[in-house]
Amino acid sequence: MSLAARRRVTARVVLLDRSLERLPLFRLSDSADDSAISCSSDDGGRWRVLPSPGDRLPGTFDQDVYVELMHRYHEAGEPADGAVTFTLHAFLRSLGRQVDGRTYEQLRGALVRLERTMLESSGSYYSSVAGRAIEARFSILSSVVIERRRVADRDQLALFESVAAAEPGVARVVIAPQIRENLAGRFTSSVSVTRYLELASPVARRLYRLLEVARAEDVLTWRVSLERLKELLPLMQRYPSHLQRVLQPAHEMLETAGVVRSATVRQQQREWFVDYVLAARGV
Repeated sequence: MSLAARRRVTARVVLLDRSLERLPLFRLSDSADDSAISCSSDDGGRWRVLPSPGDRLPGTFDQDVYVELMHRYHEAGEPADGAVTFTLHAFLRSLGRQVDGRTYEQLRGALVRLERTMLESSGSYYSSVAGRAIEARFSILSSVVIERRRVADRDQLALFESVAAAEPGVARVVIAPQIRENLAGRFTSSVSVTRYLELASPVARRLYRLLEVARAEDVLTWRVSLERLKELLPLMQRYPSHLQRVLQPAHEMLETAGVVRSATVRQQQREWFVDYVLAARGV
């Protein structure tokens, strides 16, 4: 493979903090319930996601913003200070979103939410530096600064007919040290940005991220209880039949995309399980 081809392949891949990927973070339901997300980790720790006062929990758009931020951090060579700079216009285009005043505000809101939403670990978040699950309280972004473009940089303004007063902004964000340490220590999982964006459902996108954690841990056949999967995604539906209706289209997307060979929901005695068989990793 040529150097140019290798670079193209690398650009499509984003490394994610495997410890964070194991835990729920983004609401995938349109429910108005914005109470804290809380769950136990596999080793008995506790994890909470606490919204900023007056704001909601991170949602489906915030999930996409998070993945693109990690992509840009990876492409930038994982700078030691964790800083990533980009224009809002270029960022929205990378997500395949329409660029207008409404989506600018959505992006600004998502970035601020990723800075202000607190992630609280009580022995649930694994640190590659400590070599164990730690007690910690942090946010995905430790700093967010968004500035208007300078007058000299207004060459793009003609592209934004729907923007009445606002100019395209430039954002500088800093990835939290805890996440950077796990990335540097290669306690990671990886996803293809192209494949991620091709999945039309937020549930399928979250499942893809979660399944890649299993792959990173050399698990090619993963059985998980339906109740536990509900916690990890997370989903708000209570009953197995309702959960299955949400999961079925996501499973079909993952099979079509070549992420899994099969995803089967079955009942064993009184408990429901999902059995995933991962497909061979494609480029």
